[in-house]
Amino acid sequence: MAHFPQFVPQFARPRRLALLAVLAAAALPSTADARVGRYDGIWNVTFATTRGNCSSGYSVPFTVTGSRVSSAGGGRVSGRVKRSGAVAVNVSVGASHASGGGRLAGVNGSGAWSGIIFGDRCSGTWQATRS
Repeated sequence: MAHFPQFVPQFARPRRLALLAVLAAAALPSTADARVGRYDGIWNVTFATTRGNCSSGYSVPFTVTGSRVSSAGGGRVSGRVKRSGAVAVNVSVGASHASGGGRLAGVNGSGAWSGIIFGDRCSGTWQATRS
């Protein structure tokens, strides 16, 4: 009976390594998978004015899907959320527009904003809650 002790391990090793590589890749989540769902959902953002002659307490809902921020009704909303929760958003309703930045964490968020609301230059803070 012929015995090929060196041939079989050399032949099997590349296949075994390839199989291990495929299994390892399938077991590890991709970067995109790790981000999905982290901040996803509808966030209700309430604005408070600290400078200017703009009313406080108005709110705008926005939707987070992956790293993208968009409108959930109540104007145009666009922006991005980083993996760290840092968020930058632009909001416009009619002739009024504002931009802001801050951080989302869990089901809450906060930050600062500035813009022109009904012709008045204003700025302030915002608080967000995910529903």
